[in-house]
Amino acid sequence: MIDKEKVAAAVRLFLEGIGEDPTREGLLETPERVARMCEEIYGGMDEDPKEHLSTQFRVIDSEIVIEKDITFYSTCEHHLLPFFGRAHIAYIPDGVVVGLSKLARTVEVFSRRAQIQEQMTAEIADAIEKNLCACGVMVMIEAEHTCMTMRGVKKPGAKTITIATRGLFAQDPEWRRIFMESIRG
Repeated sequence: MIDKEKVAAAVRLFLEGIGEDPTREGLLETPERVARMCEEIYGGMDEDPKEHLSTQFRVIDSEIVIEKDITFYSTCEHHLLPFFGRAHIAYIPDGVVVGLSKLARTVEVFSRRAQIQEQMTAEIADAIEKNLCACGVMVMIEAEHTCMTMRGVKKPGAKTITIATRGLFAQDPEWRRIFMESIRG
């Protein structure tokens, strides 16, 4: 749960620390605005992906389900700067599927936390594998990190790609090939 009073107090200290006057007109309400924003940006910490992945439907036959180009925004835990991009998810059902919007909601749960991209990729894959009892899961995330584009090495457009494979996707390169061809096509 976000403690808005603590966030607002921290923002006031931050503004003072960078040499600003938190009592000047343009900044007067900034601490409270940032506190409200934190509820939205970091709200995934209070959510359980199981809530979204529990709405399931029985299927007789389905070899693979792929949802690609799921836009997300997250925050790097190292610099508290945004990273953003697209997530691609595939799973091989074992008798049940989940509504397609639920995959996007699962990405949303994990992206609304301070973290590293590698962790987010693995957590999405683990949640889908566990909650759907899927025979295989593959998650690929492509993201641009503003900690690399606006500071440090300053390389706008550089993308970081992380991949997590579980079950049949980890065991059989043919499933990985099908996934890669599907998201690139």
